[in-house]
Amino acid sequence: MKLIVISGGLRQPSSTRLLADRLGAAVRGELGQADVEVDVEVVELRHLARAITDAMLTGFAAPELEAVFDAIAASDGVIAVTPTFNATFSGLFKSFFDVLPEQTLDGTPVLIAATGGTERHSLVLDHALRPMFSYLRAAVAPTGVYAATADFGAGGSGSGLSERIAKAAGDFARLVRLTEPRRRDAAGAELNAMQRLLAGA
Repeated sequence: MKLIVISGGLRQPSSTRLLADRLGAAVRGELGQADVEVDVEVVELRHLARAITDAMLTGFAAPELEAVFDAIAASDGVIAVTPTFNATFSGLFKSFFDVLPEQTLDGTPVLIAATGGTERHSLVLDHALRPMFSYLRAAVAPTGVYAATADFGAGGSGSGLSERIAKAAGDFARLVRLTEPRRRDAAGAELNAMQRLLAGA
């Protein structure tokens, strides 16, 4: 099974990347318990910032950006993590999904997550991320994860972040296992219909 983890972090090191890595590891662990082998690929948008901007201006994706699009289209699930700016996702994160070809995420399970300075930005999950991915026709997992700066500090051990990650990973793993056969069957049905059309049936 192939999972793509998209990190919209802008700095190095990045709490957004840290959360992305923890979610990827948790989901791999959940699927591993069901004897599902998982390949996790992390995409850092900061390395694609120029290619994303060029794609917005020209309408054409550079080869490195096209390769990411192809990987997402072929994946069994996506974990998308963004930093929060002014109570919403970052501009780079949104721009990436603006240039992502239409229908790439159709039916794809997506786990949403975000980081921010304080807990008051946690509504970004349901007010910004969930509507965007629903519009893109993804199958958005019921549980998202928001992590504030304090969740990563020495005093954050009692914040419950680990428990929230485990809960989200469990829900997402179940969604991936339920959705993947349906996506494969739908693709097979489309291929069969095309073969019948070409055969003149």
